[in-house]
Amino acid sequence: MQLLGRHSLCEITADAIAARAGVSKATLYKWWPNKNLVALDAFGACLEAELAISNTGSAIRDFTQQLKDAIAFYKSPKGRMLCQFLAEGQSDASFLKTFRDRVLKPRRDSLLAIWRRGVERGEIRGEVDGELVLDLIFGPMVYRLLVGHGPLDENQAAAIIDAVFRGVGVSPHF
Repeated sequence: MQLLGRHSLCEITADAIAARAGVSKATLYKWWPNKNLVALDAFGACLEAELAISNTGSAIRDFTQQLKDAIAFYKSPKGRMLCQFLAEGQSDASFLKTFRDRVLKPRRDSLLAIWRRGVERGEIRGEVDGELVLDLIFGPMVYRLLVGHGPLDENQAAAIIDAVFRGVGVSPHF
């Protein structure tokens, strides 16, 4: 992650990763078939460590905090790797599938736990598709990260949550 914080994915070599880790390149390739997967696993571990799932007793507060934390993380040098992984996946379908399996799916599964708790507490209508709502919450963030067409900060996080939850029939109580 230190290398990824200073260099783009295409600039980093397997030799540089091995040297930074204090292992041989052969050892690196014993565990990962290429440098992109080393970077992806490092990113996934960092994401998991820095974006813990909260349980405040309110789905709206939990999603607001998750979105604020995600925005802060993805705007950081480490988090900006998301854009590079998505770009890499556009020309490498196998890499994109691995990204979805190793990084995106575990993250979404954790976020769906917030959704399920909200449904169980009666805060959220159960007939609404939780997967779709995750896209509605986090999609604008990813779009703004990739395109840069609008602001992306804590105020925007609150506005996104407000818009989403008003749309699914729950009045937000911050």
